[in-house]
Amino acid sequence: MANLNGFDANNVDPASDFEPIPAGKYLVTITNTEMKPTRSGTGHYLELTFQVLDGQYKGRLLWSRLNLDNPNAQAVQIAQGELSAICRAVGVMRPKDSIEMHNLPLLVTVKCKKRQDNGDIVNEVRGYSKKEAGEAAPQQEDSSTPPWSRQ
Repeated sequence: MANLNGFDANNVDPASDFEPIPAGKYLVTITNTEMKPTRSGTGHYLELTFQVLDGQYKGRLLWSRLNLDNPNAQAVQIAQGELSAICRAVGVMRPKDSIEMHNLPLLVTVKCKKRQDNGDIVNEVRGYSKKEAGEAAPQQEDSSTPPWSRQ
């Protein structure tokens, strides 16, 4: 058993279903970064948590993993390229710690993809770019096509 200290569900909005957000460009900020070991234990990846800043999906979270320490040199090269794009997007070219990239706005391109292990549709962050001063908020795809059918 766990003591819930008098929790009252009447005072808290229920959690909503977290279906993937539609593919498109979103204004986000990095809210958390953490180095984690790979499942195989042979390397580490930087997990970045992004929070959508505006629009219909404001507050939603997205994640990206960068294989910065991996025996596969190509995986490391791809991760370093993505990290370079993130650094350029937030204007921090030589971070000593990932926290230096937190709370700075950037645009991410989000895709929807089907997981091969269970068939679930999930979001994947595929691109990073700088939010230009005075730039209007990006528009998500306006389509009646379900997110899992878009590529």
